Amino acid sequence: MAGMVIDATGSGMYLPLSLLFFHHVTGLPLERVGVIMSAAALLSLVSNPIAGVLVDRFGARTVVVGGYLVRAVGFATYPLVESPVAMFLAVALVALGDGSYPPSIQSFVAAIAQGADRDKLLAAQRSLRNAGLGAGGLIAGAALGLGSDAAYRGIVLVSAAGFVGAALILRTIPVPRAEVRTGTTARRKGGYRLILRDRTFLVLTLQNVPTAFGYMVLSVALPVYVTQELSASASLVGVLYAVNTVGIALLQIPVTRRLIRYRRTRTAAFGAAVFSVSFVAFAVLAGIPVQSVQLVGVFAATALFTLGEMLHGAPLSALVSSAAPEETRGRYMAVYQFSWAIPTALAPAVLTALLSLSVTSMWLLLAVGVACSALTLVRLEPRLPAQAVHPHVPAVPETREEQARETVGM
Repeated sequence: MAGMVIDATGSGMYLPLSLLFFHHVTGLPLERVGVIMSAAALLSLVSNPIAGVLVDRFGARTVVVGGYLVRAVGFATYPLVESPVAMFLAVALVALGDGSYPPSIQSFVAAIAQGADRDKLLAAQRSLRNAGLGAGGLIAGAALGLGSDAAYRGIVLVSAAGFVGAALILRTIPVPRAEVRTGTTARRKGGYRLILRDRTFLVLTLQNVPTAFGYMVLSVALPVYVTQELSASASLVGVLYAVNTVGIALLQIPVTRRLIRYRRTRTAAFGAAVFSVSFVAFAVLAGIPVQSVQLVGVFAATALFTLGEMLHGAPLSALVSSAAPEETRGRYMAVYQFSWAIPTALAPAVLTALLSLSVTSMWLLLAVGVACSALTLVRLEPRLPAQAVHPHVPAVPETREEQARETVGM
């Protein structure tokens, strides 16, 4: 958990810190800095499947620690950047480390925690990540507000040291024997071809795409919707973001503790349904002429959105990691991560295009898509392993040949 806090705080500082650091230090226009950062960020899509292979070959802990160290080196090279090419290489290192994190940390959590403990640890990760992202943004803003070269260089070096600290912390966590044996088994049994034949897992991955677009609403669509459609102050956007971030940081763990008695598929589906209701509420608000009603309604809809996120996120992560076979879990998690990475990359273009066409239609389209995801989760339940669906069912080792026969049978 300490390592997760450091990781989230560093991630919270990354984007605002990088944009303003390189603009200030190198004198490059912000637009050019943004283009270089976007180009480097594409590498995170490449590092995702590579990380899956590395997890299965060398173990999840090794890849998590390696990702921390790669980001530490990237931040440490920031003060040395003097040209666009050097900037691209420095940012690319950080992007590679970022891209390796989701599949490796989910695999690592699955390796060190079983059953309901896995749900609790994933809930703690989500809670701490929200708190760390907020803290990182505040730290970066405060340091960059000083406007001096020393402050800029100091904050990036502190970030680098923080990732080294996170690597040292996670390196001390004992690794189960199964994690040590993962590499030999993965090389013998194969990887991505088996996943492409696992239709149940592919459907489980694809159903998350509409919901992943829904998650991006808070940072992409909501600011435009609040300021342009509801004619509210831009400061309201920050307040709504705080409602979501603080709510998850404070409530995710106690909410998850109450949810672990239920099936993960049903809990995640219920969370998606709450998402859908919140989007319908946002759609209705656009047609209400009374501004005071709109103000109350947007807070209520944001609270529903936050509740849906708490109900959906941790149970679905535990469901997916528990549905993946142990010997190729890294690659399974890498494939699943594309259901987040691709919507995250496309959301700014897709959601803003939908907003320009019709605000109400955008919200209703999101509501329908997320509702379909909820229905798909429920319908997948009989085809998923019992230990994946039920937090309190002990995991039963299953050979790859048995899984392949079951997949073909489906």
